[in-house]
Amino acid sequence: MRTLRGRSPLALLLALALLLAAAATACSGGAPPRRAAGETTARAKAAAAGERAENARPGTADWRVVRKGGEHEIEGYADRVSVLPGEAFRLYVSTTKGPFTAQAFRMGWYGGDGARLLWTSPATPGERQAEARVDRRTRTVTAPWHPSLTVPTAGWPEGSYLVRLTASSGAQRFVPVTVRSASTAGRIVVLNATTTWQAYNMWGGYDLYKGPSGGDGDRAYAVSFDRPYDQNGAGKFLAYEQPAIALAERLGLPLAYAADNDLHAFPHLLDGARALLTLGHDEYWSAAMRAHTTAARDRGVNIAFLGANAVNRHVRFAPTALGADRLVICYKDADADPLARTDPAETTQDWRLPPKPRPESALIGVQYNCFPAEGAYVVRRPDFWMFQGTGARKGTRYPGVIGPESDALNFGGPTPRPIEVVAHSPIMCGDTTMMADSTYYTAKSGAGVFATGTMRWVCAMRGRACGHGVDEAGRRFVTKATENLLTALAAGPLAASHPARDNLDEFAAGL
Repeated sequence: MRTLRGRSPLALLLALALLLAAAATACSGGAPPRRAAGETTARAKAAAAGERAENARPGTADWRVVRKGGEHEIEGYADRVSVLPGEAFRLYVSTTKGPFTAQAFRMGWYGGDGARLLWTSPATPGERQAEARVDRRTRTVTAPWHPSLTVPTAGWPEGSYLVRLTASSGAQRFVPVTVRSASTAGRIVVLNATTTWQAYNMWGGYDLYKGPSGGDGDRAYAVSFDRPYDQNGAGKFLAYEQPAIALAERLGLPLAYAADNDLHAFPHLLDGARALLTLGHDEYWSAAMRAHTTAARDRGVNIAFLGANAVNRHVRFAPTALGADRLVICYKDADADPLARTDPAETTQDWRLPPKPRPESALIGVQYNCFPAEGAYVVRRPDFWMFQGTGARKGTRYPGVIGPESDALNFGGPTPRPIEVVAHSPIMCGDTTMMADSTYYTAKSGAGVFATGTMRWVCAMRGRACGHGVDEAGRRFVTKATENLLTALAAGPLAASHPARDNLDEFAAGL
């Protein structure tokens, strides 16, 4: 163990937080030891101090992919979706341009730079690896490659990481990896939506939406993490998650990190957590993910859905040659799923559909209603606690903030009560006028659950750079409202300080 002598006060705070996290019980199928409230509070304070110390370090402005290069010039994937601090993982890299290097960046605030470089590999011999392999039964694509190098994570703080691969030609791609938290007690758990990233991954010609024909007739029924991500390697993360993570880290709150795969695998992942934070697009959930989250809510863990279309698709996990839970299965049609005859509750279609309908509104408060959605976010309850300090009034409109998918109240299915509709926004769904809703409800356990009802909430934190008509006023509103939300989530169960003021009947009556 390295000595702490001679380190700066900020470094000492970070080291203390890392030592406490390492000493915590690792997430596993067994129950962690019970902790006194004072112990949990102390851990949360140490975690927050660690976040502040980490983000006070100099950032690295040069972390983005500047030149993607040709389709296969450089690409790769990791053999682990997430690791604990100190655990190594392997990179599988293919390149047509000779030696390559890998650099690991932790994503955060860092004075506005957005990332910090923690590790750089030596120049590593590169080679063009085997062609994609396609399972003709499920149209699952894998990259049957051998490992190129091992990445150590000793001394890496928990967080969301992008490993940037750079070929000798200068072409670059990302490989995302989560360094997950050994304990989430007293913290806001930031959830990377890895199942959804993979569902939309067209590397090798197939994802859960389409195949080589360009339509859904030859789409995949299962997608594997044993392949690179398409495009720059981290498109979904950068669009739907990175701005919110930068904001949360700027606030210096006690944060923990996990991936969808972890929420599925570890029943006690959320034990003692203050809140679960899902980000802009977290669509694909297994039964275990949903059960673990619902149980956490019923113990008093707050939840915030900063996107739309969440918990819409029911999936199963299966192992691959590289490990457990690296295959995401989603037939999208119960009749096509082989489990239809033996275990209909685990068939993979939309959660709200037969053979065992379980609408996502039972957990979220609202549910998916539109693609493509476009519209302004319209405030209904300006005195809602999240909107304090935003300057919003009843009817204030924030252009472009609703889209490209939206959620709305589910009058025909389960809706938790009391529930408060805080924004009620007319939108265009293609050629049809519809509504999108932001809601907040409180559970008997004391937990509070907030849902934005729009997939563009996180993107709007970028202001005009988000496009779609989002302006500076929209950026300020979304940013301030999210700051209020995150600060309140970190304080514990929301119902005591912020009880939901039910107004559902107004909307059921069409008022």
